[in-house]
Amino acid sequence: MLDAASLAARAALLAAREPALGAVLARLGPPPLWDRPPGFATLLHIILEQQVSLASARAAFERLKLALAPEVTPRAFLGLDDAQLLAVGFSRQKTRYGRELARALLEGRLDLDDLAGLQDAAARAALTALKGIGPWTAEIYLLMVLLRPDAWPRGDLALASAARTLFDLPALPGPTELERMAEAWRPHRAVAARLLWSHYLQKPPSSPALPPLGEGSKTRRLGD
Repeated sequence: MLDAASLAARAALLAAREPALGAVLARLGPPPLWDRPPGFATLLHIILEQQVSLASARAAFERLKLALAPEVTPRAFLGLDDAQLLAVGFSRQKTRYGRELARALLEGRLDLDDLAGLQDAAARAALTALKGIGPWTAEIYLLMVLLRPDAWPRGDLALASAARTLFDLPALPGPTELERMAEAWRPHRAVAARLLWSHYLQKPPSSPALPPLGEGSKTRRLGD
């Protein structure tokens, strides 16, 4: 697992290998860890972040917390009907995804506590076995919750936007191109992602317009 010290050390290694990322590190310093607590509530929040701005997802999640106070749990979530979830901000599709996740946890088909002891590939497979959890969602959980040093959400729109400006690309890179670019950064791709997100958040006013980004977090999905 990454921590603040190992993140800084790996960022220095990447800076020596990749001048563009080194320039980000020199300008902004080591990136934040941007860690999130493990569990149902966090994974449900990441599902809400699929294909929408983070500000919108955060607002919906805050409304959900109020509706389920004092705690967002699988059983409490399943107690809300379609109309209640729609009022909170869940689409029909994300309502289905949230209920599938809640049932999987209650039925023991998925144990989020077990993921910490699994290798990256096995943790990804356990998550993506559920409908509604695609590669981007799984990879964000590995990166921010499990703090795996080589997680790489190749379909992340903010990463694509940051890579375009940092490397002066002619167009927004797609997931395949982002995957290819990141091969040179193994086994520190999660550190590279944080450096790119830091660059994204520091976009100067004269740069091309980028997609909206929610306060306190960094990601939108380009595609699973």
